[in-house]
Amino acid sequence: QVQLVESGGGLVQPGGSLRLSCAASGSISSSNAMGWYRQAPGKQRELVATITNTGRTNYAASLKGRFTISRDYAKNTVYLQMNSLKPEDTADYYCNVRCWYVDNQREYWGQGTQVTVSS
Repeated sequence: QVQLVESGGGLVQPGGSLRLSCAASGSISSSNAMGWYRQAPGKQRELVATITNTGRTNYAASLKGRFTISRDYAKNTVYLQMNSLKPEDTADYYCNVRCWYVDNQREYWGQGTQVTVSS
């Protein structure tokens, strides 16, 4: 099992910045990816960004350039730096860990942290 603890959400004005953190604990496979997804009211959950254990990153095309994902491997913590925030970035942001094993894959989700961009 893997436990995820998210922090850093809140209310920010348009153009502002926020940094989300997600600390993972438990049995994380050596081959894995950590990342962030978001879900706005009335919409489906969508990819924000992921980063693998080798440092390979993947971003939603529309967010690349404003959002940056990073990872502290020693702390099993993933960060999402969000700059130039827009009202349409308002959503619940969920931390995700995907673990690949020899014969299967497991996925874990955090409880979500709310980000509201509003003046």
